[in-house]
Amino acid sequence: MKTSADGKKKWAMLLTKPAGPIPTATELNAGIDFSCVVLESDITWSPTASDRFNEKVSCQKGNAQALGASNYETALTFVREWLATGAGADIAELDAAYQAVIVKDTTVWIYLRETDKDSTEDWATGDEIFLGGELKTDSPTRPGNDGNIKRRVEFLGQNMVSEVLVPAAA
Repeated sequence: MKTSADGKKKWAMLLTKPAGPIPTATELNAGIDFSCVVLESDITWSPTASDRFNEKVSCQKGNAQALGASNYETALTFVREWLATGAGADIAELDAAYQAVIVKDTTVWIYLRETDKDSTEDWATGDEIFLGGELKTDSPTRPGNDGNIKRRVEFLGQNMVSEVLVPAAA
């Protein structure tokens, strides 16, 4: 059965490397849930075409190519969250994810679940991670002056996983 994508993206940011190549539900739930501060209309989070190179052997007719390293487009726009007027950013709660990526060349681990579960539901063993892993941050940019105050951060994928299931705890 098909399901609407509306309200189904669950984001988790870890500030320390998970114990294994794929984080457990416990690790994901202990991370920063920033699902309510990512601007939905400006998500760029996907594998892209892999590197390709010619690898034709002498006896082949026509071209032959081989796949190389995987590539990713990863950028998110964070809607900034503030305390009472004039009291500054809500660095301990709603603005915590942006605060974690505000400095260029910071390493974080970010994971996206996009399934039939609502974004408010906790991570569980067996949940599907669409794309996630170790990323380095670029400097935040100001995407525009319309609406809420927000900042866009591009990420450089380092060690990524895609279309994997959250494992059981060891």
